[in-house]
Amino acid sequence: MKNFIQNGHMITVPAPTGGVASGQGMIVGCLFGIAATTAPEATNVEIATTGVYDLPKAPATVFALGDRVAWDDTAKVIAPPAAGLYPVGVAITAAGNGAVTVRVRLDGVATAAA
Repeated sequence: MKNFIQNGHMITVPAPTGGVASGQGMIVGCLFGIAATTAPEATNVEIATTGVYDLPKAPATVFALGDRVAWDDTAKVIAPPAAGLYPVGVAITAAGNGAVTVRVRLDGVATAAA
């Protein structure tokens, strides 16, 4: 195929306002990804759009294996799907009260705030 560019697992995008830390989730338009490196605002950064990652969550939030998850771009945490949040994947482990991360399989598809 002459028109093939890449498999799309990693995409180069500009870092958001305030920059981004390596391993942090971020939204660019309708694209969610995990920053591969730390980057200051507006500089290019590679983001992973697929894969499995341990991502931050509020300690009181509880997820069961297989729950759909969303990204809260204001708090920069994974949360249950709700209005204003971005659906991004599925919890692949349970994460109970007191846990500060949840293991998430990213969907790798375009997202929009619910």
